[in-house]
Amino acid sequence: MTKKQLPLDELSGAIGRILGLLLTEEKVDQAVQNLSLAIKESVPGTIGAGVSILDSQARRTSTGFTDSIVEQADHLQYELGQGPCLTSWAFEESVLLDDVRTDTRWPEWSAAVSALPIRSVISAPLMANGHSIGAIKVYASEPSVFDTAAVSLMELFASPAATLLSHIQSAETPKRISEGLQTALHSRDMVNRACGILMERHKITHERALQQLILQSRNKDQSLQEVSAELVAGIPADRN
Repeated sequence: MTKKQLPLDELSGAIGRILGLLLTEEKVDQAVQNLSLAIKESVPGTIGAGVSILDSQARRTSTGFTDSIVEQADHLQYELGQGPCLTSWAFEESVLLDDVRTDTRWPEWSAAVSALPIRSVISAPLMANGHSIGAIKVYASEPSVFDTAAVSLMELFASPAATLLSHIQSAETPKRISEGLQTALHSRDMVNRACGILMERHKITHERALQQLILQSRNKDQSLQEVSAELVAGIPADRN
């Protein structure tokens, strides 16, 4: 499939429109919904888009999606504790998935969405003040629809959007920010180190190690950073 890139003037207009939507918004839930709709219209080849703000246990505090397909695909990620969006959020880097049916990084999630018209995925972290507060993602119905140019486009949208979303959320619910978002400001290096320990100990993949950390975080009601730090420090945080 031929990949289309936005002309510079069209790109500038798309970014400006997205920022304009967020600048006029006062509620984070409506802001993430507006952002998901704008991203779908701006990224070529996209059939659906979503936005998630996450707490320290990788649970969504706010979410926006363009349709039921995105809603189902996202729900399955957070239910299973694995998927491109969670990986993007935890490791603070963009994830490009060429084909859900052949990629082996998230086997349970890939199997769960096999009945949905989803083949290609991009997920980019929402980085505010140097930390990941969530992720944006787009889906396509054919394999290999997205490329590195599309990843760069998503990152262009994500950077200013994250700053504005964090301001909206902070102004809207100071308690949620202090108790949720602040504890989610985890260290990518710490999470990576903890994943490395689990990979070596159990001979598992990077993504499987992350899934274990996320599930432990939820079970223990601790942040992903706290679980990772305990493991790195030698405390057996990987026990069920």
